[in-house]
Amino acid sequence: MSAKVTPAVRAAEAAGLHFRLLEYEYDPDAEAVGMQAAVSLGIPPSRVFKTLVCALETGELVCAAIPSDARLSLKALAAAASAKKAEMAPPVKAERATGYVVGGISPFGQKKRLRCFLDDSAAQHAEILVNGGRRGLQIAAEPAALAAALGAKLVALRAG
Repeated sequence: MSAKVTPAVRAAEAAGLHFRLLEYEYDPDAEAVGMQAAVSLGIPPSRVFKTLVCALETGELVCAAIPSDARLSLKALAAAASAKKAEMAPPVKAERATGYVVGGISPFGQKKRLRCFLDDSAAQHAEILVNGGRRGLQIAAEPAALAAALGAKLVALRAG
């Protein structure tokens, strides 16, 4: 199996998404994986979306994809998910639910498909990137097509 074939890549293909793959040298010491991907690929951080797994007060896990240079508004995510409260899921829980390791969590091809919310700033770009299911691999696609393939709801998720 090619290192580029991940469950995320297979899921994107199965969804009929037109995309391209971009690889970069993953730095395990990088503080922010999305920012490191943006710098390594020479792409503005506002176009490289990080995937965050959050827990609602109901116990449901959801994923939020936001620009790598932004902070997530948990309040906005909770409202979008029709919940009272949301918090970041512990890494071990996120890894168990998605089947990916932190730094390689993709909104595609998760072991247990989580509801996905995509920051509405994605619509400002012709192409955005999301994790391709392993550290150092990104999926680049047109935002509306990506949202449709994920069944993602486009909402404002950035904090102040």
